[in-house]
Amino acid sequence: MNNEFYAMISRMKYIDRWALMRNTESENLMQHSYEVAVLAHALCVLGNTRCGMDEILTGDMPTPVKYYSDEIREAYKHVEAVATDRLLDMLPEDLRPSYAKALAPEDADLKRIVKAADKLSALIKCIEEAKAGNKEFDKAYESTLRSIHALECEPAEIFLAEFIDSYGLTLDQLR
Repeated sequence: MNNEFYAMISRMKYIDRWALMRNTESENLMQHSYEVAVLAHALCVLGNTRCGMDEILTGDMPTPVKYYSDEIREAYKHVEAVATDRLLDMLPEDLRPSYAKALAPEDADLKRIVKAADKLSALIKCIEEAKAGNKEFDKAYESTLRSIHALECEPAEIFLAEFIDSYGLTLDQLR
């Protein structure tokens, strides 16, 4: 039996993000997914350590299109669900339940953590582009920051207060 799951997710490196904006540095979906995973883990650690949260375990359409209307948002959710099912079908049956929890979490706190990590990743991209002199991301920075605050995710607020400024530093400024 040929299980294609890992080969398929490896192809994320061929999907570019921020396709509707001029970028000084390209970013692919694999890079973004890695960063979201690292940030989600950081938010879980902050939540567990500082916020008393229960311990929790720790794809790309342009945002303006994805949230243009309720119909498009619902259609996109359906596409994501179909894609998740298709990916899970590429795994051996005994591994599917473990990956289903990661690919489609049901826990509301976990969903908020992952959404906050995704938004923080976008905010970091905006900071990096601004650092390179690209004004194209200025409005995206403002709207992304507002959307992070709107999540009312305490670990994300801690991350913003304590860690986000360091993303604007040069290598020489980082200790």
